[in-house]
Amino acid sequence: SLHPTVWMGHAISAFEERAVELKGRLTRRLAGIVLAAALPTGVYLSVRRVLALAPRPLRRVLGAALISTSLSMRGLAAAAGVVERELRRGDLERARARVGEMVGRDTERLSETEVARAAVESVAENASDGVLAPMLYGLLFGAPGALTYKTINTLDSMVGYRTGPYRELGWASARLDDLANLLPARATVLAAGIVSGRPGRTLGAAWRYGPLTASPNAGWAEAAFAGVLGLRLGGANVYGGVSRDGPVLGDGRNPEPEDIRRAVRVMRGCCALLAAVAIVSGASRRG
Repeated sequence: SLHPTVWMGHAISAFEERAVELKGRLTRRLAGIVLAAALPTGVYLSVRRVLALAPRPLRRVLGAALISTSLSMRGLAAAAGVVERELRRGDLERARARVGEMVGRDTERLSETEVARAAVESVAENASDGVLAPMLYGLLFGAPGALTYKTINTLDSMVGYRTGPYRELGWASARLDDLANLLPARATVLAAGIVSGRPGRTLGAAWRYGPLTASPNAGWAEAAFAGVLGLRLGGANVYGGVSRDGPVLGDGRNPEPEDIRRAVRVMRGCCALLAAVAIVSGASRRG
């Protein structure tokens, strides 16, 4: 495949296969630091070089095309829509299977409410790191910024675990991903508040519940969506058969199937808002 994310995945996998076999925690930690520094830097410089070699009239089009490869809005909206349709049909088994493709938790025994909650939470979190973040870095630093961010995010998803050899190998990638998402997560809160017409409620929920999660960023987007939609998200989830308690985010009602569609609508609104900001800022720079 020519998709940049596929290339990133192949490069990470090739390094990972050798690095996980390294002996010694310090050696694996150093290998992880090298990976987290080298791959994003290589992507940034490579994309800059590609754009520099392109004919000047094509650079803007090529840059926009490259940024679009870093966005996952269409796939996310489609996946969420399938979960909603299965729930509306009353096919809980298929809904569990479909939402299992979106989240890392165990989904085999989820209730209808829990399936809806998982889908809404996935839309909220991915609205930040799968859509708004690459758009924001694309706005600030062009295609090199968007694809560098995507590299950092892919690194975290592939090696940023807290178990086995990945505790050391993925440490630098996980910390870099946390840093890269600090601004986008909070920009998502602001965008959600603006497009919903409920800025006070959205910012209040994010400020109250966002810092409660172990992740420094994921809770902010989920709490913002909980505020916008009037829902209660978060709580206990099961991973590998082990239940883990998490903070409750929001003080509304439990999610229902139609809330999945509402969450997607908020995500699309946030995307449209940032696109409008990009167009206006681009026009002002040219002017």
